[in-house]
Amino acid sequence: MRTVFWALNLILVVLATSARAGEVDRLYVIDCGWAHAADQSLWSPGVNVGVPIDFSDNCYLIHHNTEGYLLWDTGITDRLVAVPDGINVPALSQTWHRSQTLAAALATLGVKPADVRYLAISHVHPDHVGNVEEFPDAILIMQKAEWEYGQKLPLKPFSPKNKLELIEGDKDLFGDGSLTMLSTPGHTPGHQSLLVRLKKTGDVVLSGDAVHFQSNWDDRRVPGFNADKAQSTASMEKLAHVLANKHAQLWINHDKPSSDARRHAPEFYD
Repeated sequence: MRTVFWALNLILVVLATSARAGEVDRLYVIDCGWAHAADQSLWSPGVNVGVPIDFSDNCYLIHHNTEGYLLWDTGITDRLVAVPDGINVPALSQTWHRSQTLAAALATLGVKPADVRYLAISHVHPDHVGNVEEFPDAILIMQKAEWEYGQKLPLKPFSPKNKLELIEGDKDLFGDGSLTMLSTPGHTPGHQSLLVRLKKTGDVVLSGDAVHFQSNWDDRRVPGFNADKAQSTASMEKLAHVLANKHAQLWINHDKPSSDARRHAPEFYD
C-alpha cells in the first residue's frame, strides 16, 4: 500500500513538473531608438540610390516562466535622450535618436535592470549594444566569434562587468526549446539571431541585422556595410530554412513599417 502511495506521489510530481515545463510566456517589443538615413542604397546596393529611409531599432524583453527575464539587444545609447535633435553618424549618413531610456521603458512594465537575468546581443554594433553597461548583474550571452571581433576593434563596443556566456554556433539556451540562439554570421563575424517559441503566437525569429529591410529579405540582398557577403547569403538561407521548418515569422529589427505594425510594450506577445 505504501509503495502505491509513493508511486502516486511520484506521478503527481512528474505531472506538475510537466505542467511547469519551461516556456516563454511574454515577449515585449520595446522602442530602443530610431534612425534616419539619407541614402537607403548603403544597405541595398544599387537600389533606391539617394532615397531617404527611417530605421526602427527595437529591444525585446522576454519572460521565461522558470528562468526569468532575458533582454535581447539594448539599442542606441540612452545618452541620446538628452539630445532631442539626435546625433549624426557620418559613416552611415544616419542621424540616431532616442526618446526614452531603456530603464524608463522597463519601469513601465514593473521591471528593473537588476531583474534582467540574461542579456543576449545579436552583435556589437553600437545601435544594438548602447546600454549593455546598464545591466551589470545579467549574464551576457553572445557568440564567441563576436566577442573576439569586438575585442579587436580600436574602440571597444562596451566594457562589461557581466559574467560572460560565450557560445559557438546554435544553442538551445535553456534546454527546453523555448529560446534558441542561431548563428547567423556575415553582417559581423559572430552575428546571431534568436528563435523564440510562443504558445499562442507561434515561433518568431528576431533577425538582429542578418537582414535590414523586408525588401532586402525578399530579394536576398546583402547590405554594403557588411563583413562577409557569402556568409550573409548563407545565413539568410539558413533563416529561410528555419522559418519553413518551424512555420515561424521573421521580425526584421530595422524594418520600420513592420515594426510599426507590431504591438509594443506594455502590450506583449504570448
